[in-house]
Amino acid sequence: MKAKLLMIQGTTSGAGKSIITTAICRILSDEGFVVAPFKAQNMSSKLHTLSGTVDVIAQAQAVQALASRKIPDTRINPILLKPVEDYKSELILSGRLNSTLTSREYYENFVLPFGLPLVLNSLESLRNENDVVVIEGAGSPAEINISKYDIANMLLAERVSAPVIIVADIERGGCFSSIVGTMNLLPPHHRNLVKGFIINKFRGDTSLLLPAIETIGKMVHTKILGVIPKVDLEIPDEDSLDGGRCNIDTISIRSLDKTIDSIADVVRRSIDIPMVVRGIIKLNLP
Repeated sequence: MKAKLLMIQGTTSGAGKSIITTAICRILSDEGFVVAPFKAQNMSSKLHTLSGTVDVIAQAQAVQALASRKIPDTRINPILLKPVEDYKSELILSGRLNSTLTSREYYENFVLPFGLPLVLNSLESLRNENDVVVIEGAGSPAEINISKYDIANMLLAERVSAPVIIVADIERGGCFSSIVGTMNLLPPHHRNLVKGFIINKFRGDTSLLLPAIETIGKMVHTKILGVIPKVDLEIPDEDSLDGGRCNIDTISIRSLDKTIDSIADVVRRSIDIPMVVRGIIKLNLP
């Protein structure tokens, strides 16, 4: 078994990558595929301790494992950065505290020689056990100041030939300019990995977006795959940008599972999932 890959990136932090990844994991699981989530590098202070161990991963990946109907393990989040003070984070590798690094130390001394091999080994292990691995990116792939170190986004997608869908948040404004700006800042070989965009958190009449969607699609030569409405459902979040949502340890698994189903239903209704499965992930539907 060698899993197919799909990567969900975002035009910004907080665009909804985690939620969309969660929904796609549940949808694919519902279709009968063996699925695992994956996030190479996460910065979060919201952690989840794995049952029966002292190992920790980001709670967003624990939720995605539940969405995939999997018991979470450290492979799905091999690098975790827990902020401890300005410009410093605890470096947690495969669930265990390794050291405390400044951002400069992390990028210049750790990420490429040590972090990338760990990420690739973890992903390869998951690929050997699943039909599909849904990879969540981090922040934006267009952070050109750190692009040569960015193993959480396009460097990883390029290395493993993962097709990419990029999520844009329309609620905060600037959705269409962020789509165009993201594509323009990506080098051509990374642009070619992008198979579509999702517009997320829309309130209103979707038909009003159609002229803009048509224009933007022509400008970036990439499809807008769907418009996801704003969904006010409580699900454990990933980082401080979305503060205020519930914590995975304060909500029942049954309640969380129902919420995941509800979010998956919204995404399923908003996106041509068979087209994504067949055309982008190259999977045959059961």
